[in-house]
Amino acid sequence: MISVIIPVYNEERNIAPLFERLYPILKGVESGAVKKDGGYEVLFIDDGSRDGTAREIEKLRRKDKNVKLLCFSRNFGKSAAMQAGFDEAKGEILILMDGDLQDIPEEIPKFLAAIKNADVVVGWRYYREDRTTKRLASRIFNSLSGFITGLRIHDANCGFKALRKEVAKNLELYGEMHRYLPALAYVKGYKVSEIKIRHAPRLYGRSKYGLSRMWKGFFDLLTVKFLSSFAKRPFHFFGGFGILSFLLGFIIGAWLFAIWLLTGTIGGHTPAAILSMLLLILGLQLISLGLIGEMIAATKARDRVYEIKRRV
Repeated sequence: MISVIIPVYNEERNIAPLFERLYPILKGVESGAVKKDGGYEVLFIDDGSRDGTAREIEKLRRKDKNVKLLCFSRNFGKSAAMQAGFDEAKGEILILMDGDLQDIPEEIPKFLAAIKNADVVVGWRYYREDRTTKRLASRIFNSLSGFITGLRIHDANCGFKALRKEVAKNLELYGEMHRYLPALAYVKGYKVSEIKIRHAPRLYGRSKYGLSRMWKGFFDLLTVKFLSSFAKRPFHFFGGFGILSFLLGFIIGAWLFAIWLLTGTIGGHTPAAILSMLLLILGLQLISLGLIGEMIAATKARDRVYEIKRRV
């Protein structure tokens, strides 16, 4: 079974034409692309839209019972919407795509063919129908992401992807983490590949991309690096800096103590004494923080990052 997950936010005018093109593709999927039970479902996650997006999806639901709708109580963000899709999806293969018609449904068979030899397949929009500033920001993002995470693909931020159900079960998305889904899967040992896909210009609605998302994405990139390297061993990160700080403070303190033994005073070295105490305190705090992190990591339980208002 195939689950197509489509997060949407104020995409009222795009819903009907999107499904009109998506429907024959899903109906025509060959049985060899999925397991024997076949079939499909289309999961629309309405991320708190303020227009008639949910109403348009409900119309589709009346025509095709394979269409399902999750309406959030408010706007939780794309990561939460995708996580909801992961939690609700019943298919063995998940197709992720945007609801703005820039992801071309006719490319889905390419993903189904490629997923046979991979765990995650990422689309590469080799010619993007976007503004120059958006393309430039994406190029910088892809270079930085590849350098930090070690996953070298051309278009890591492409929303058009395919992945296996078992991969989705082992991912937890929040904040802007949906951008780093390929990297998160990669650091967990899953095979990530990419395919060239076409990209269409937006016809209706407005892009949700903005400068604030760029900054959030950068900080989440650092989070991905930290989680991939130290999530299960936070003491290795905090403890290392803590021990270094404590040792520097101890060395400065020992030097001042030697001066005091020889001269009976530390003279004009008061700033050094203050620095020594600060480094010792900082070192102890970082070491304690690392140990607390280890306890949290050992007892961590998954929290849901969204609230569903209703199901259709």
